[in-house]
Amino acid sequence: MVFQFNGGVLLPAATQMSSALGCIQEDVTMAAYASFIGMTVIFPILFRLKSQFTTRSIFMTVCPVLILCNLITMHTENIFLMICVCFVSGFFRMWGTFECFSNTRLSITPSGNFSVFYPVIYIIVLESIQLSGLVTMHINDWANWQYMHWFVIGMLMVVWICVMCLTRTIRLGKKIPLYGIDWIGLLLWTAMLFAIVFICIYGDFYDWLDSVQIRSCIVIAVVSLLININRMTSIRHPYIDPQVFRYKKFPVVLFLFLMLCLFLTTSSVLQNAFMTSILQYDTLNAISLNWCVFAGILAGAGIVFFRQAVLKKGYKLLISVGFTLIVMYQYYMYFLIYPDLNIESLYLPNFLKGIGHGVLYISLTIYVAKHIPFKHFFQSLCVLSFIRTSIATPLGAAILNRWMKHLQRDNWGLLSRNMDNLHEWMPDVSLMQLYNEVNTQTMLTSLKELFGWVCLLGTVFLIIVLSYRIWRDRHLAAIKMLHSLPVKKRYRPSSVHKISKN
Repeated sequence: MVFQFNGGVLLPAATQMSSALGCIQEDVTMAAYASFIGMTVIFPILFRLKSQFTTRSIFMTVCPVLILCNLITMHTENIFLMICVCFVSGFFRMWGTFECFSNTRLSITPSGNFSVFYPVIYIIVLESIQLSGLVTMHINDWANWQYMHWFVIGMLMVVWICVMCLTRTIRLGKKIPLYGIDWIGLLLWTAMLFAIVFICIYGDFYDWLDSVQIRSCIVIAVVSLLININRMTSIRHPYIDPQVFRYKKFPVVLFLFLMLCLFLTTSSVLQNAFMTSILQYDTLNAISLNWCVFAGILAGAGIVFFRQAVLKKGYKLLISVGFTLIVMYQYYMYFLIYPDLNIESLYLPNFLKGIGHGVLYISLTIYVAKHIPFKHFFQSLCVLSFIRTSIATPLGAAILNRWMKHLQRDNWGLLSRNMDNLHEWMPDVSLMQLYNEVNTQTMLTSLKELFGWVCLLGTVFLIIVLSYRIWRDRHLAAIKMLHSLPVKKRYRPSSVHKISKN
């Protein structure tokens, strides 16, 4: 949990951090996603690093590096340096997290059952995200955003001292040298992810394709992807083996993770806009909804554990229930968009969203762990993290923000089309009050309309998921019925029949 709290740049405090540094919020967001990219690209070499170094040496390296990264992040005003430091921070953060989980796996489940291991692991990972947001905003309200980094540094120093005093160097397996790693592939995949994330975050700021920066990033992303594809098919040990994409239903799992992350961006974009712009909640009240999501994720992990580990059932019902709850959250929010809403009305939809998030995230990861061999398992996790950690969330936020801007512009024209200086609209209301009222109504109308479109898309997607499950069950039942039918023996005429026929 200490490593999970270390995120380089903490997104809940992005506004305060950008104000203190005198930069735009996109710069801070880019630094935060640089940390996520660092967490993503390390997956294929995690096991090689574990075989090369002992647990004590890993922790004795990771802790001081993360402390140094936090110190640099607090005191630098150079955005490029901050992004590079956050990338290194994410790299070492994932290394330390993996070392903790790999050493506790047999303690959690001596049989190595993924249905037991992953619900426990993702309770820690997903709940740490919610708790870090809560702790960050409370510390920021009490002091400022830098104190959260001091808090993380203090926890890392405690871990460092405990490792130094309570552990010793023990090597359980054979030392494997770091030969045969495609370091060029690592750099190319990293460049591709940075280019895509840059497009999604800075696209609106630079006016998309009208800017040289966005066009250059598109070229970098496409060229890096093409070179990676060529290297995947031409060298002996590519960073990501093409066999990963050929496993049964792995592309389907990628698509499901993409849709999950896209649907979840409505809470970070639309719900936050509704709470801050319309309801005028402060940051502490807005972040308090993380407790509802926290409880929902805990319940979702319990559901997956009960169905997978206790009942030993399949994944289809879990996926259907998870996406149903995510779509129910969208419908709830659609009907809750009005200016006098109390915060208690948002508890239930966020709880349902947390359940759906936990159920889908854990069950899909268990499916990958059980159906992909160990040889390609960490590479498959890297590809999954391309979607669920690096690309999908900024892509969804970019789509929703762009869509929201178009809707607001259209609704401004519709709501104020009859307002001019020739008519006396509100004689007792100032022009500024009238402007604020039109702005509020425009925001409400746009939010409701956008939630409505998301509900329609979610309903269509949910129908596809449920109908595919029904079609699949009927198809399998028909095949079983055909196989169960008796096969008629072929008629062979005897010699008597042949003579009589002649």
